[in-house]
Amino acid sequence: MSHRNLPSDDELIPKLLENDETAYRQVVSAYHGMMIYIARSIAGDAIADEVAQEAWVAVLKALPNFERRSSLKTWIMRIVCNTAKSRLRHESRTVSIEDSLNESGDMISPTRFDERGHWSSPPSIWHAETPDSLLASTELQTCIDRALKELPPLQRTIVSLRDIQGMDMELICKIFEVSESNARVLLHRARSRLREAIDKYQRNQD
Repeated sequence: MSHRNLPSDDELIPKLLENDETAYRQVVSAYHGMMIYIARSIAGDAIADEVAQEAWVAVLKALPNFERRSSLKTWIMRIVCNTAKSRLRHESRTVSIEDSLNESGDMISPTRFDERGHWSSPPSIWHAETPDSLLASTELQTCIDRALKELPPLQRTIVSLRDIQGMDMELICKIFEVSESNARVLLHRARSRLREAIDKYQRNQD
């Protein structure tokens, strides 16, 4: 079920609190895919399913105390985010989520992107081929996937949610509890690294 077809929070939350099975099925159907996506982006493929399951357990336990300071969707996704962060630390990964906000390196200028968040000046490879044909390239896709995996977790997650999933920045900021300015810094850095990877791929093809 699409989240757009879900009942309103005012209708849904009381049913969830009453352990209404239909309501639970609706919520799982609408949000589980996005939960897996966030978990995978932060904690990796290997434990994404476990993270999502842990998050569902946390949601059920915390629901009676949900103060509704945000939408149900935002609240659930924030729980996924926090669960994934905890698992990432538990798995002793070398890069912490918090370090992503203080990462050194040049920030790509916002003027490089238009108001829709697209590059004003596409990578050089796009001059020779259409975006569709590029995405169809197995080698390029492998290059992009590798570059995504090498990004710090929060950068990877934000650029994936914004540019691949099309999530709006306001929701991303609420889920990760970061300011819009910080979120845009992370997004710009991630896009810059991806652009560098694409440009490097192009140079290697010459």
